[in-house]
Amino acid sequence: MAKEDISAKVTDMLMPFLEENGLDIYKVEYKKEGPAWVLRVCLDKPADESEYVSIDDCEKVNVWLSETLDKNDIIERSYNLEVSSAGLDRELLKDSDYVRFAGREVEVRTYEQINGSKSFEGVLAGKKDGIVTIETGAGELAIPADKIAKINLAVVF
Repeated sequence: MAKEDISAKVTDMLMPFLEENGLDIYKVEYKKEGPAWVLRVCLDKPADESEYVSIDDCEKVNVWLSETLDKNDIIERSYNLEVSSAGLDRELLKDSDYVRFAGREVEVRTYEQINGSKSFEGVLAGKKDGIVTIETGAGELAIPADKIAKINLAVVF
């Protein structure tokens, strides 16, 4: 089975269990890292930024998924299972992330220079028509989404 098929199958298996437990999938990856294969499941809370995924949540999902994968035997080779949260500095991956985290501090890295820089920090205003807008100390900055290499929530203490 292809890597993408395994990720999709694991996602399908997980969704009902996660919904029952007030959790959501941030991303599922199945890939080779060095000599080993890794199945990495990152969890999230559905559109509720006031709560974060706990260690207990990760443990519960890890136990359930491990048992379910052993029973269904969909992965033919040995692999390491990792279950974690999306983290405080999560990357914004979905369009809904730009709505959910509007008003939060972000760090943006671009593929090419914009106004002489490839790195920006500011408050996320949103994403519309393929343009991500952030408020920086120098004013509003509009960045074409296809020029963004990575955009993460900034960790502010």
